[in-house]
Amino acid sequence: MTRPLAVVDTADPLACLAALRDALDGEGPAVLFRGGGVNPVHTAPLTVEKRIALVVETSGTTGRPKRVALTADAVLASAAASEGALGGPGQWLLALPVQYIAGSNVLARSLAAGTTPIPVPPGRLSAERVLEAVAAMDDPVRYTALVPAQLSRLVDEAEADDALRRALAGFARILVGGQATPAPLIDRATALGWHLTRTYGSSETCGGVVYDGRAIGQTEVRCSAAGRVELGGPTLAEYYLDDPERTAATFVEHDGARWYCTDDAGELVDGVLRVTGRIDDTIVTGGLKVRLGEVERIVREQPGLTDAVVVAGHHPEWGEVPVVVTTARPELDALRRAVGAVLPPEARPDRIVTVDTVPLLPSGKPDRLAAARRANPGH
Repeated sequence: MTRPLAVVDTADPLACLAALRDALDGEGPAVLFRGGGVNPVHTAPLTVEKRIALVVETSGTTGRPKRVALTADAVLASAAASEGALGGPGQWLLALPVQYIAGSNVLARSLAAGTTPIPVPPGRLSAERVLEAVAAMDDPVRYTALVPAQLSRLVDEAEADDALRRALAGFARILVGGQATPAPLIDRATALGWHLTRTYGSSETCGGVVYDGRAIGQTEVRCSAAGRVELGGPTLAEYYLDDPERTAATFVEHDGARWYCTDDAGELVDGVLRVTGRIDDTIVTGGLKVRLGEVERIVREQPGLTDAVVVAGHHPEWGEVPVVVTTARPELDALRRAVGAVLPPEARPDRIVTVDTVPLLPSGKPDRLAAARRANPGH
């Protein structure tokens, strides 16, 4: 059996809330949220399987676009797991685009809690817009979810704006996900009195299912023999729409349980997950392997480099080398010493490419393909 799939514009987040409510309770069509402007995916199926409630379009950080199909059970399991991990229901400040899973989850958590989310007014995230939205909140228990780029912007403003500092210090929890968050940025936010939780997950897991390294709800985490992070539990997507080959490669069964095979490498130590980089981010430089994610983690911990991205660069002698793309102008020798103090010599950045802005995807994650093109002009 099938049900209609409605493409819902995200210009009115509260209209999206109503559409998601109807999709989850089966009273309305399944929904696919889309923002305005240019979208690389122009078509969508008219119907989906009856069990599908939400479809999320995502380009990922390095791959081709995909449509992730989620059931109502998965969306509600995600909301319940988050509420349990946070210690109870509350009102959500919506600072993320609804078309991405983190934004959709704010709506779903609000529905589960019986509260009304308050959207930040459209435009560049700023103290003024955040304070306007916070003033409209009427629940003493408050939450929000951000990506690191948003957190960095708000930390910069709050260090000079006590009203913003106090407003966000009043939130029970600020979830930060979408990519690795530099430790210095976490420290700065914590110094402001903000209560942060780093989340890990993806559209395929209906958002964050690992909070500060520990699985929430009924989520299970394992690392394969090759070091790939795999996630299981009731929040998993059913499949990718119209892409059975990708579905078969990504969702697998082990010992009777279904798992999502991420593109991330990691390790489990005493039940705590540490993501060390992407499986596909290993380069070979002079015959030696270097994992770019590990280099990037160290680079982003250096002062003023929280926006840095490390990509593969071409080199006439070594083949591939780590290249730092950033808006800052750090001293290369100092940066090489910082990386070399932790990682082998071959991991030291070969060069720094300074840009006006680090390219980002609409979700706020770094656009690594675009960054690699900046690092390798003419290739």
